[in-house]
Amino acid sequence: MKMNTAHLLRRNFLKDSLLAASLLTAPGAFAERLTLTPQQTPGPFYPSELPLDTDNDLLILNDSLTPAVGQITHLSGRVLDIKGNPLRNAVVEIWQVDGNGIYMHPRGGNRSKIDAHFQGYGRFLTGSTGEYYFRTIKPEPYPGRAPHIHVAVKTRGHKKFTTQCYVKGEPRNAKDFIFKRFRDPKVKASVEVDFKNVAGSKVGEVAGRFDIVLGYTPEG
Repeated sequence: MKMNTAHLLRRNFLKDSLLAASLLTAPGAFAERLTLTPQQTPGPFYPSELPLDTDNDLLILNDSLTPAVGQITHLSGRVLDIKGNPLRNAVVEIWQVDGNGIYMHPRGGNRSKIDAHFQGYGRFLTGSTGEYYFRTIKPEPYPGRAPHIHVAVKTRGHKKFTTQCYVKGEPRNAKDFIFKRFRDPKVKASVEVDFKNVAGSKVGEVAGRFDIVLGYTPEG
């Protein structure tokens, strides 16, 4: 059976995303340098109903040929325990506003302006390296908040951990009512993502890494 263009793009993307992990340090190495990721509120706009499409490509919804509006962004990182060991089989979720500053939640903004092509939510199951990967848009601000992406991690035997990551160098971070609670510069740095231009991209793609360090070991 002939596969249409959307299916081919989606299949190739999902295959390539599994190869996105970079070289990792040895388990436990440099554990003394790790800064625990601070827990932050999931906010009021976690999806009230999950979309039918919940994969790690938020730019293409189901089999649509039309991508979401926004700067193509690759977000990756590792889920680590307090000793720096990668956590396998951790479910990582992200959710964020679309290019118009609207959440998929029914109370998350003006529904007439929502980007119907943006998935708004995605999840990824980590492997042995603890690595996760999403293709999404660079976070946009909405009234009262600096640009950010909500991130949640669920590991076996532990409650879901929620946090947020921010754009490094974004002036609005200093005025954000959640971000400015962090007094320790290391904690602030741990939730700021340096989105850099992807070499060779003809459409201005950026990529950033956000490692999530949880305050327990697999046994603890």
